[in-house]
Amino acid sequence: MATHLSTEQIAARLDHIRDAPRDDGTLALIVRRPAIDAREVLEHGELTVADGLVGDTWKYRGSSRTPDFRAHPNMQINVMNVRVIEVLAQEPARWPLAGDQLFVDLDLSEANLPAGTQLAVGDAVIEVTPEPHTGCGKFVERFGIDAMKFVNGTIGRPLRLRGLNARVVKSGRIRRGDPGRKTPGPSL
Repeated sequence: MATHLSTEQIAARLDHIRDAPRDDGTLALIVRRPAIDAREVLEHGELTVADGLVGDTWKYRGSSRTPDFRAHPNMQINVMNVRVIEVLAQEPARWPLAGDQLFVDLDLSEANLPAGTQLAVGDAVIEVTPEPHTGCGKFVERFGIDAMKFVNGTIGRPLRLRGLNARVVKSGRIRRGDPGRKTPGPSL
């Protein structure tokens, strides 16, 4: 079992994380969550406006951030920088534990991808939403309190080291290895 990294160990890899491509990245991993705490690593999947990642439980989990506790439409897809999870998880087999559906080699910072930015991934298009992606108790359990504090701290939050929330604006098929690129799109 991997040990949790210290703040200093994570900070030592920050330059590697910051070197992620700004415009043209790659979809490194697709993870479907068919049930609570279950993960399926996919070679390809389908993103739809209605369901997010087809077969994922986003639609049925609900959200405390909506008045009726239904699924939050702006938190349909969770995207994380693959370089961050590579550092935190230390082993590729542990990457899916983060709970995100898409892992990309792309600069996810607020400066590079402000809310409203659209990303073409495979045949689909997703749009970055303003809702912050901050993690939960399971993230702490799996990657440590130092990891949670770092990704949500003064350095990590603007870089979106914990990831970002998005919604599907154009349905389509995605495949591991697909390009992920910024596209001109409307702001929220």
